[in-house]
Amino acid sequence: MIIIYITTSSKEEAGKIAQHLLKNKLIVCANFFPINSLYLDSGKIKEDDEFVLLLKTVEDKYNEIVKEVTKLHSYSVPCILKMDVVPNEAYGKWLNGQFMS
Repeated sequence: MIIIYITTSSKEEAGKIAQHLLKNKLIVCANFFPINSLYLDSGKIKEDDEFVLLLKTVEDKYNEIVKEVTKLHSYSVPCILKMDVVPNEAYGKWLNGQFMS
């Protein structure tokens, strides 16, 4: 199982991306929540309000997710981070079962 971390410009954008990925059976769950971000851009410190997406899926969906998110995302260089995680046994079975149906 993997979790994909993506920052977005708004709740609406996070929801749009999550809906698209769910409809295309690339993920089984998405959580999104507001964050405040500080980052370097062209040598200057910037601050923005953003929304983070946490996407729950399996490894073999990652490349297609990156492709789809890149098409939909408003940022020219979206932050898309993959994290390998180990779920509890019951959740892992449930997650994998969602891709079978």
